[in-house]
Amino acid sequence: MLIRFNGFNLYLVIALGSGLVAGCKSAGSQGKILATVRLHLETKPNPADRMSHTDSVEVDRHNPMSFTIAKDPFLTEGNVKEAKVIDTPGGFAVQLQFDEQGTWLLEEYTTANRNKHIVIASQFVAPGEEKINKGRWLAAPKIGTHITDGLFSFTPDATREEAERIAAGINNVAHKLASGEPIRF
Repeated sequence: MLIRFNGFNLYLVIALGSGLVAGCKSAGSQGKILATVRLHLETKPNPADRMSHTDSVEVDRHNPMSFTIAKDPFLTEGNVKEAKVIDTPGGFAVQLQFDEQGTWLLEEYTTANRNKHIVIASQFVAPGEEKINKGRWLAAPKIGTHITDGLFSFTPDATREEAERIAAGINNVAHKLASGEPIRF
C-alpha cells in the first residue's frame, strides 16, 4: 500500500510540475503587457481659464469628433477591478468593472452629467510592439443614465487584438497596483 501512494504522489508531482511550467510560459508573456485607461468628462471650453484645466481632443480616427474635456481624469486604471473584451451585436466592446471607489465616482459623475460625453484614452502595447505607445483617444460615449453597478462598457476605436491587449494590460496594471508592485512603463 505504501508503494501505491508513493507512485501516485510521484505522478501527481510530475503532473502539477508540468502544468505549472506550461502555465508560467503563457502567463509570463501576458504579464508583461501594460496599459492605462483614463476617463475624462466633457466640459465647456473656458477661454478665461488661465490655468488651462481643459483640453481639446479628437476621438475616432476615421470620423474625427472634437471634444473639450477636463484635463484631469475622474477615473483611471487604478480604479479598475477587472477589464475584459465582450461580444456585442455587430462587434465587441471593452468592459470595465470598477472597484468600490470607482463605482461611487462613476455613479456620481454619470448622475450629475447626463447628456455629456465620457472621453476615454488609453496607452497600451500595440500588437507587434514591445513598448507602450503614446496613447490614443478610444471612445466618447454619451451619458444616458446614471451607472450604479460600476460596470462601464464602450466600443473602442481599436481592432479586437488591440482591445484584448488593452484589457490584459489594464488587468496587469490593476493587479500590480493592488499588490503594491512597482510599475515601469
